[in-house]
Amino acid sequence: MIDIKITDKPLQVEKCFKRITSDHSGCVNIFVGTVRADNMGKKVLYLEFESYEDMAINEIKNIANAIKEKFNVKNILIHHRLGKVEVGEAPIIIAISASHRREAIEAIGYTIDTFKKSVPIWKKEVYEDGEAWVSAHP
Repeated sequence: MIDIKITDKPLQVEKCFKRITSDHSGCVNIFVGTVRADNMGKKVLYLEFESYEDMAINEIKNIANAIKEKFNVKNILIHHRLGKVEVGEAPIIIAISASHRREAIEAIGYTIDTFKKSVPIWKKEVYEDGEAWVSAHP
């Protein structure tokens, strides 16, 4: 199963966990990216995310297909939130289930690294004293 979603609604870890779990998986690994309260010495009030959604969905599908080829995993879930995301909230959840932990752990690392390099989602940080579009990519 591959579950991909881009939404303006809050992401919920528990729902993602339930969606990805199966009786054939010995491991569920979940990566939850959260908005932190500071960056580069500035207080962050919130983030705003924008995307070219059709292209982003297509690229996320490519990543999911590559995961299936590279790793022995059962289920893949990749959800990203658009719009305003408050400090402490999750803009991204990646969940992968596999028979064994090593595959799920390695697949999560590959997924977030590849996502940040290739998916067209842009991030604006809003500070107490202004705002800046910053790379969502490392």
